[in-house]
Amino acid sequence: MSKPPRQSLIDHLGEVPDPRMARTQRHDLLDILTIALCAVIGGADHWTEVVEFGQAKQQWFAGFLKLPNGIPSHDTFARVFRLINTEALEQTCHQWLRSVAGRVQGVVAIDGKSVRGARDGKKHPLHIVSAWSSQNSMLLGQVRTAEKSNEITAIPELLKLLDIEGCIVTIDAMGCQKAIAKDIIEAGADYVLGLKTNHRHLCLSVASWFDKSLANGFATQAHSHYLDAAGPSSHGRIETREHWVVEVPAHLKRAAAPWTGLKTVAMVRRTRQVGDKISTEDSYYLSSLALSTGAQVLARAVRSHWSVENELHWSLDVGFREDDCQVRKDNAPANLACVRRMALTQLKQENGKKLGIQGKRRRAGWDTQYLETVLRMGEI
Repeated sequence: MSKPPRQSLIDHLGEVPDPRMARTQRHDLLDILTIALCAVIGGADHWTEVVEFGQAKQQWFAGFLKLPNGIPSHDTFARVFRLINTEALEQTCHQWLRSVAGRVQGVVAIDGKSVRGARDGKKHPLHIVSAWSSQNSMLLGQVRTAEKSNEITAIPELLKLLDIEGCIVTIDAMGCQKAIAKDIIEAGADYVLGLKTNHRHLCLSVASWFDKSLANGFATQAHSHYLDAAGPSSHGRIETREHWVVEVPAHLKRAAAPWTGLKTVAMVRRTRQVGDKISTEDSYYLSSLALSTGAQVLARAVRSHWSVENELHWSLDVGFREDDCQVRKDNAPANLACVRRMALTQLKQENGKKLGIQGKRRRAGWDTQYLETVLRMGEI
């Protein structure tokens, strides 16, 4: 039996339910979503620019959209995005991401980002927790939360959406929670969780134990060590990162017992030298990786975690100017944020042009053929 063709992103958008009454539907919802997506890919950052983009390419859009009343106005885009059920749009996004990502391997980094421009009065800004595949350089899923502290409840919801069997999940100290560790192990994955003073007793105990062990050369316990040294940068900065991994020490077994799957604790010492000034920072981690896996694997996981900041959050801030966006009403901030992430995923999948995200967006706005390549319209 032949495998059915993979649905394109535009096909998936057609599954989003229309929240409007039938008598008010002068423009097809798929048309509105598709124009918005293409405009965001092509450099539009607010509704007026979305309309200008649509009008400039109306003949092209007419080749595959209905456009019963032409290009919608900016008021129509704003109103419809305020009404669209965000959960339905995010579910559509997740289904599409699963079809694109296929079998995920390697490190899955989970981290949150606030959309600061979406703050409305005293309300907290929109905060989104994302899962990022470091190996594939792509978004795997996202869940909204009202404020930073709620990442603890959002991460389990995000994990339910992902197929992470065989992966290493990395989360910073905010997500270093017993319930989250349990969810990761039950999903068939391993974890490397940042340990800070939100677990004060355990963190201080681990830090004290590493201090003593470094002083005596790990005389009482087997360990794995890995040194990652970088040469001088263009600014004359020299950085080294040393990693030590040990099995959970005997005197910490009781404190470690509630942590499902916990096998090792780790320390990373980052040393930076700029001229004659030397600074050192120590970080600690809880991990389900066995000692036999080695410190180098943990080092790669810790290093890969920053890809969610460098490749996702930085791209949204710089390439899409997300924090400057003033869309604030009702569901519109979350829905537009979802569209941005779909646009970013499509742009990152396009490897034909050696351009940054801003350069790709400009090219997609200028060149319809390149926009079709980004959209992968040959798969429709």
